[in-house]
Amino acid sequence: MTLSRLCKTIPNSSLCSPYPPIPEFIDLAALSGHLIKAIELLSEDIFTSDAIWRDSFALTGTLRTFYSAASVTEAWNNTTKTHHPIKFAGFGDPRVFRTPTAAWVDMGFTFETTGTPATTCSGFLSVVPMKDGKWKIWMMRTILEQLKGQPNVDACEPVSQALERPSIDDRHKTDFDCVVVGGGQAGLSTGGRLKALGISYVILEKYPNVGDNWKTRYDSTKLHTIREFAHLPFDRTFPDTYPEFLTKDMLAVGYQDWVKKYDINIWCSTSMQSGSWSEENQIWTLNILRNGQESTITCSYVVFAAGAGSQVPVTPSYEHKGVFKGIALHSGSYKSPAEWAGKHGVVIGTANTAHDVAEDMLAAGLASVTMVQRSPTYVVPAEHYKETHDKAYNAHVPTEMADRLYFSGPAALGRIMSKAVLHGKAAKEPERFDALERAGFLLDRNGDMIYQIFERFGGHYMDVGASAKISSGLIKVKSDSLPVAWKEDGLICGNGDHLRADVVVFATGFIGNLHLLVAELFGHEVASQVDDFWGLDEEGELKGAFKPCGHPAFWYHGGAVGQARYFARFIALQVKARILGTPLPIYNGTRRMEKAIL
Repeated sequence: MTLSRLCKTIPNSSLCSPYPPIPEFIDLAALSGHLIKAIELLSEDIFTSDAIWRDSFALTGTLRTFYSAASVTEAWNNTTKTHHPIKFAGFGDPRVFRTPTAAWVDMGFTFETTGTPATTCSGFLSVVPMKDGKWKIWMMRTILEQLKGQPNVDACEPVSQALERPSIDDRHKTDFDCVVVGGGQAGLSTGGRLKALGISYVILEKYPNVGDNWKTRYDSTKLHTIREFAHLPFDRTFPDTYPEFLTKDMLAVGYQDWVKKYDINIWCSTSMQSGSWSEENQIWTLNILRNGQESTITCSYVVFAAGAGSQVPVTPSYEHKGVFKGIALHSGSYKSPAEWAGKHGVVIGTANTAHDVAEDMLAAGLASVTMVQRSPTYVVPAEHYKETHDKAYNAHVPTEMADRLYFSGPAALGRIMSKAVLHGKAAKEPERFDALERAGFLLDRNGDMIYQIFERFGGHYMDVGASAKISSGLIKVKSDSLPVAWKEDGLICGNGDHLRADVVVFATGFIGNLHLLVAELFGHEVASQVDDFWGLDEEGELKGAFKPCGHPAFWYHGGAVGQARYFARFIALQVKARILGTPLPIYNGTRRMEKAIL
C-alpha cells in the first residue's frame, strides 16, 4: 500500500473519521497532567487502536515511526528497558486544535533517560475523547534534546568582536574528530552544532567564498519559502529588515555574516578528491585539494553534505542535435537571459526553476517564451504555503520550538494534513487554476507536497507569479506533444508541431542520490555499506538522511534550509555520543506492521 492511501488506513481518529467533539469547556491542565502521568506506566489501553508514535532519536537512536497501539506499546516497552526514562513533566500550555472534520488536544512534556548515554528529551501528545468519556493518545512524538553533562547543541556563543581568531587555530590542523564535506546550509548547520558540542571539526567547501553555493546560481534565484524558515542555527540569521522571499545574494551575505559571528571553521576553495576508511584504526583518510595544493587530513567521522539534488544534470535526448543553430543548455549552467532579447526561448520543464527561467526570459524581452510540459505539475500558490508556515515560523515563536513542532511529526500525517489544508485553500479560488488549464497547462489537482519534497525531490511549482503570466498567454505552454528532434531553428514534436527556438533551457532536474557520489569519492566498498539518500522507506522515514545509514562513522545530510538547520542537531549529538564512547543504542525491532500500512 502506498503513502497516498494512508487516509484510508490511519487514523480513524483525528484527520479522517473524527472522534466525538471536544467540549468547549475543559480543564486542559488536569487532562495534560493525567495523560503525561500515564506515560510512566504506559499500557496499550491509553492509546487509540490506530495510534502513531514518531521518535526522533530519543529512545530508538534513529528516526522511527510506529503504527497501531500494539506496535507503539511494544516498541515503547522494549526501548524503555534500555533507556529507563524518568521525571515526566508537562511543559507549555495544552492547546485545542479544531478543523472542519476533527479536533484534538496537544500537550508538551519532558523527560530524562538514565541509561547509557543519559539524556534529556521532550515530546508531544495529541489526544482525543472517546465515546465513553475517556481520553486516549492518537499520536505521540518524542525528541532527543541533549546529552546530560555535555554542552547545549542548540546554543553557541558568538565570538567576541575583540578577537579576530579563537584561541585554538584550526587553519593548519590535519586531524579532526569530524570532517563535514560541503559548506552549504547543511554543512554550515552541522559545523555550528559540532562546535557547540566542543567537537574538533572542519567544513570543506569547494567554492572560494561562503555562500557561493547560492551566489553562483542563476541571477533571479530566490527562496520560495518564507524568511523565518531560512535561518541557520543559534540566531535569526535574517532579521525582518530582509524581504519575505530571500534572494540568492541575501542568503550568501547572511551565511557569511553567520560564519563570522560564530567563527565557524570552514576551508573554502577546498574539495575532497578521495577518501578511505581504516577498519583497524577506525580512521578516515581524506585526500583534498586546498587552494590548488594537494594534502591529506584524517578524522574519525564524516558528515557528507555535498549538495543533494544538484550533482548530476538530467537532460532528455532528441534526434539530430547537431543541426540546431541556437543555444542549448541545462539550467545548472543558466545565469541570465540578458543577451537573448528578441530571440525565441523554450524552457523544457515546468517545476520551480523552469518557471523562474520563463519569467526571466519574458522580462528580458524575448520575442516568445514557451514552456514544454512533460507531465502534470502540482502548483501551490506561495501565499497558501506561507499561511501554513506562518503559524509556526514567525517573529514570536523561537525557531527551535517551531522546528520541533514542524519536523517531529510522521510524514504520513504530514501528507494528510498538508493535502487537506492546501487543497482546501485551492478550492476557494478555482478560477486561478481553471485559467491555467485553459492555457494548456496540465495541473496535478491532487498534488502532494510530501511526495514532491521527500520522494521526488521537487517537480512542483511554488507560484510566486509565473502562473498568472501563463494564464494570460504571456508565457506559452506546449503540453500536447513532446519534442523528439532538433531543427536548425528549434524543435520538432511527436505530433509534427514545430517549436521555434533560438535558446533552449533544460530545467529537467538532477540525479539527487548522493550514494553515487559516495561511490565515486570513497569507493564501492564504503558505498556498499551505506544506504541510498532520500525517498521514503516503509515507515515513512527518509532513507539515509540524518541517521545511521550503514557505516558507523558516516552520515548523510541535506535537504531544504529548515531540514538542514534542525536535523544537524541530531547528527552532532550522534557524533558526540560516539566520541564519548556511549553511542546511541539503535532499536531495529517492531517492524512487522508498517509495510501493511504504508
